[in-house]
Amino acid sequence: MSVSGRPIDVLLVEDDPGDELMTREAFEDNKIGNTLHVVRDGEEALDFLYKRGAHKDAPRPDLILLDLNLPKYDGRQVLEHVKSDNDLTDIPVVVLTTSAAEEDILRSYKLHANAYVTKPVDLDQFIRAVRQIDEFFVQVVRLPGR
Repeated sequence: MSVSGRPIDVLLVEDDPGDELMTREAFEDNKIGNTLHVVRDGEEALDFLYKRGAHKDAPRPDLILLDLNLPKYDGRQVLEHVKSDNDLTDIPVVVLTTSAAEEDILRSYKLHANAYVTKPVDLDQFIRAVRQIDEFFVQVVRLPGR
């Protein structure tokens, strides 16, 4: 929950059903009361953010959890769109990916990612990482408009 007491909208951009399931479990197991919206590729992420097509009624996300390796547009392209659009740039983006490659980390920060987290392989560690992201960005950090 945000400081205002309203659940925040989290956009998960993830093409791996297993990672989506683990993220959902992290939200449920830890009683995270925020709304998780899931899109499966970069094109759908942009449709959600720009309220196009099936996502015309999508809420503006308060936080984006973004995988890098996605079909259609990859996470780097989505990140670049978000951080170069004046209407979206203030949405915090956490890159949540399997890549620990230094070039991916550097490029993500150059594209203005707010954080970069390598997905733990272990379920308990993954759930703990998602919970910590939620705690930091929802309970500690003051988000715009909240």
